Amino acid sequence: MSKVKSRYAAASVQELAEKGRKIVEVKGIEIGIFLVNGSYYAWRNMCPHAAAPVCEGVVCGTRLPSLVYEYEYGRDQEILRCPWHGWEFGLTDGKHLVEGGVQLRGYEVEIEGNEIYVLI
Repeated sequence: MSKVKSRYAAASVQELAEKGRKIVEVKGIEIGIFLVNGSYYAWRNMCPHAAAPVCEGVVCGTRLPSLVYEYEYGRDQEILRCPWHGWEFGLTDGKHLVEGGVQLRGYEVEIEGNEIYVLI
């Protein structure tokens, strides 16, 4: 039996267009909302490694798999790096880039007009 989720206004489309992210509190939970390549993603502001405020970290890219002595950079503005220990997570899927099975807690996002809602 699935739990019915409630919808909470969290940000405006304009805020995310200007800043790329916003950290909000919904029902006592800190959530980071990110605009990535035209889509919105919401992640709990808690790193699964050491409970750091992960959504305050740098949004960047990362080194892609490549040949020895070749350093190919990619996924620009799609990676969130934890500010405490540098763990990197994909902003589109929440997955840790190295440790299989480790990922951020995500929330559904809905857009209606100029409002961005998070479903909890």
